[in-house]
Amino acid sequence: MLVHRNSALAALIFLTFLLGGCSTVSYYSQAVSGHLKLMSAREPIDELLSSDKTDPELRKKLQTLVDARQYAVDSLGLPENDSYNTYAATGRRFVTWNVVAAEEFSLSAKTWCFPVAGCVSYKGYFAEEDARAYAQELLDENLDVNVGGATAYSTLGWFDDPVLDTMLNGGDIRYVGTLFHELAHQVLYIKDDSNFNEAFASFVEQEGLRIWLGDRNESDRIALYNDVLARSNDFSELLKKGRNQLLAVYKKDISDEEKRAGKLAVFAQMQADYQALKENKWGGYAGYDGWFARDLNNARLVSVATYRRWVPAFEAMYIEVGRSLPAFYELAKELADLPSKERQARMNNYLAQAANLSS
Repeated sequence: MLVHRNSALAALIFLTFLLGGCSTVSYYSQAVSGHLKLMSAREPIDELLSSDKTDPELRKKLQTLVDARQYAVDSLGLPENDSYNTYAATGRRFVTWNVVAAEEFSLSAKTWCFPVAGCVSYKGYFAEEDARAYAQELLDENLDVNVGGATAYSTLGWFDDPVLDTMLNGGDIRYVGTLFHELAHQVLYIKDDSNFNEAFASFVEQEGLRIWLGDRNESDRIALYNDVLARSNDFSELLKKGRNQLLAVYKKDISDEEKRAGKLAVFAQMQADYQALKENKWGGYAGYDGWFARDLNNARLVSVATYRRWVPAFEAMYIEVGRSLPAFYELAKELADLPSKERQARMNNYLAQAANLSS
């Protein structure tokens, strides 16, 4: 697909597709106006760094990101362009809200398909009230629905994306990781496979952070970060177990009432398993309490799986190519060029390799 990069109209249309657009004018309008509002709020980071009026804490974070941005180019092979050279303040917690939905007895996400971005497993809104209004429409159709806030999004290099204040919550590992994640989307994005795209970016984020911390001689922080990832893997395994149990219920030749009862039983067991994990392995670590405080449903499980399912497979690929990021990117692109079924089969093979490595 060849589209002139400076074609504003084409890029705006692309953006509406990327965010999960639909055929209604109102959806296109909110997507375009929301994005343009962010673009108009941009300020050059170098000017903010040189200004005496810039808040010292913001200055520190922006300088860290400037350095990490250059590091991403020099050491991680991520794109060198004008993305993340500007800053935009939104004054809110999230920049977009994504709606994910699944059928009552299914763990396959509802998708929205478009000519440029392909099929994506979410629909994004710049206003939370719009996202929740659409979520209610889906609830009225008896779908399981999840609405989640996003602190960043990527236009895949079509626009010079800014650093957002929503990205800067938490410590440097969090916002530098977000930077690496969003830049990874500019390396590789394929139509119709949100699981592949998000897991690829998540792996680049994780490995990029390890390399970044290592080159900063912060091995103690690598150990702490690995502990975070280990808990994340435990969480993923707990959800994987629940998903497998749900699939077994949904496949049974039983009434809908019996399936609903089985579904609730699985969710109750997941809650119990989480409490056991927290108390027996994590020493009381409560970082996932907020996630489990909300009612569980299929859409919430799908949302997590989109980002996590294939991460171990990408790690196995990375090991296979000798832990070389350039070679890893090339291998990932080779898989991206395969037909969907063949790509899924290859990813499943790598997932099996990852399981063998961890056993």
